[in-house]
Amino acid sequence: MEAKRNPLKKFLSVFIPFFVMPSMVITGLFVFRARGMAYMIAAVTALTLIVFLCGFEKRKTGTRRLVLTAVFIALASIGRVICSPLPGVNPITAITVLAAVYLGGEAGFMIGSLSALISNIVASQGTWSAFQMLAWGIIGMVAGLLSRFLEGHRLRLCVYTFTAGAVYSLIMDIFTVIWASNTFSFDKYAAAIVTAIPFTLIYSLSNILFTFLLEKPFREKLGRIKIKYDI
Repeated sequence: MEAKRNPLKKFLSVFIPFFVMPSMVITGLFVFRARGMAYMIAAVTALTLIVFLCGFEKRKTGTRRLVLTAVFIALASIGRVICSPLPGVNPITAITVLAAVYLGGEAGFMIGSLSALISNIVASQGTWSAFQMLAWGIIGMVAGLLSRFLEGHRLRLCVYTFTAGAVYSLIMDIFTVIWASNTFSFDKYAAAIVTAIPFTLIYSLSNILFTFLLEKPFREKLGRIKIKYDI
């Protein structure tokens, strides 16, 4: 029988990633610019951990979930580094989404967010890091919320990860506009979206490829682990 979620934890697990974090990241970029890079990254990391803890109900299964989450953060980070010679191609979205479907939205948020942080140690850290953490985190959270719809359906997962590529690009375009002009303009935002179309297509199509290749092994291994260890 599924454990009943604490109402406060359930509220925070949605309120923090969809309201608190976006407001904090956007405001921080306006106010602090490059000087606020460390502050924003530290704040997003701290909030990411809080979001994950909101899904930590039972100590035993929660610890197992934490271990698996750490493994997928490592896999996604290493995968991005390996694929870095190919512009726009990396497996973070696919791994984050597939893991979130079986481990839950809070774990998905943590995998997406911390994969961005850790892989940027190699890819280069910057003011954009907080936006990448937010974008990949939200993609993972939504995948967890849609787990019943996505689990075991390769086509649906491919459609979701393709769409997630566009969502990631749209979020990063917000950063591009604010960073370039220290203000937000819908005209400049539209121009940024159009300019990024080739990158967005490459990224979204690579998401389909990674999802298609990884869906079966994730389903077989994580599905078995989820049942065996009651995660």
